[in-house]
Amino acid sequence: MFSKMTRLLWIGIVLVTLLALAACAPAPTPAPTAAPPTAAPKPAATTAPVATAAPQATTAPAPTAAPKAAEPKKLLLGFTASQTGAQQVASKKQIEGLQLWLDDVKKAGGIKLKDGTTYLPEIKFYDDESKTDRVQTLYTKLINEDKADFLLSPYSSTLVKAAAVVSEQNDKVMITAGAADDATMEQGFKKTFQLYTPASRYLTGAADALKKFVPTAKKVAIIYEKDSFSTSVANALQPYAKSIGFEVVLFEGYDTGTTDFAPFINKITAANPDAILGGGHFADGTTFSKQLFEKKVPIQFVAILVAPPEPTFKDIGDAALGIIGPSQWEPQVTFSAESAKAANLPYYGPSNKAFTDAYLAKYKESPSYHSAGGYAQGLVLQKAIEDADSVDPAKIVAALDKMNLMTFYGVIKFSTDAKTHGKQQAHGMVYMQWQKDSAGKLVTQIVWPLEAKSADAVLRK
Repeated sequence: MFSKMTRLLWIGIVLVTLLALAACAPAPTPAPTAAPPTAAPKPAATTAPVATAAPQATTAPAPTAAPKAAEPKKLLLGFTASQTGAQQVASKKQIEGLQLWLDDVKKAGGIKLKDGTTYLPEIKFYDDESKTDRVQTLYTKLINEDKADFLLSPYSSTLVKAAAVVSEQNDKVMITAGAADDATMEQGFKKTFQLYTPASRYLTGAADALKKFVPTAKKVAIIYEKDSFSTSVANALQPYAKSIGFEVVLFEGYDTGTTDFAPFINKITAANPDAILGGGHFADGTTFSKQLFEKKVPIQFVAILVAPPEPTFKDIGDAALGIIGPSQWEPQVTFSAESAKAANLPYYGPSNKAFTDAYLAKYKESPSYHSAGGYAQGLVLQKAIEDADSVDPAKIVAALDKMNLMTFYGVIKFSTDAKTHGKQQAHGMVYMQWQKDSAGKLVTQIVWPLEAKSADAVLRK
């Protein structure tokens, strides 16, 4: 019995122990297993808003709006160009220079203001056919229909004079290249700014050069195209030539579009001058020089406006040899950051070499002063926008009024006097001449002033 009782006791103890173990064991009570599924929805719930927010972050204003705000704003520059007519050669070069400037601005990402705003210039122009009536009609269209922000100029003083009247009447800022007429810039304009050396200083240096190169010269013939620019040059040259001791034996104009200079050349020959000074634009200057050569006019010193500095002037062959031309700029000029520092002036823009190399690379020929003027036109407006830190016209005018700096094109400074406001004050002329190099090839050299010369002058035979 005791054995039986003992067995029963042990069985009880075992059962109690098993029950105790069952109560204490981590045995896979459902609670811990169910906890993860209960917790899982929380991350899932957390993920849901994140997933919703993520698309918002991708498409929402913050990331997308920032690039939009940083995108350059359009700045429309309007002008007319002589794609046909008497001024088409020089006008084409001027546009090429401007286009090169535009390329450089685009490569730089636009014109940037201090607040991060960027402006990307665009150009719009129409063919004025070298006609003043078209210029006025088209500038009116550029202002009223195309909504040009700023205006640039056509080529030639006559056309610029017509454009300036329209721009001033409409209170628009216009930067002019290709225009040297003094009269245009002596009308009390408020927002027109001239890059070219004024006509009154165009050929005075040639008279100085004549005195140096031909000390025996006494008599000069001054001939000129009957347009505003050429007439201004001649009217300033005549008293200057007399003031330095020359006798003006012929002072006469010829009609625009003249192609037969034989009667005119006969008058020159009869007057027997030691030098011929004057001229007009590309077509007439080229034709006149060619006919002087064909008629074997024995005058050693000839200085002609506009045509000689143009690279294609060499197409007349030996007739170009010895011809001198006043130039607003030549590839050999030495304007640089170093020369600016010596003159106590800031320097702005590309170096002369950088401009010339880039132009050669793009157009496969050397730039003329018309090309340089076109580039400088854009460059000066760019600098004014940066200085003003604005495209507000009044602030641009104020910046231009204060401007006094050197570029690859030369020194730029505008008159602030009421009557001559915007007239160029600092830019000076250089005088180039067609000569032959050691291989017999026609090349241009700077011969005056002497401190800027790249070669000694040669006299015509």
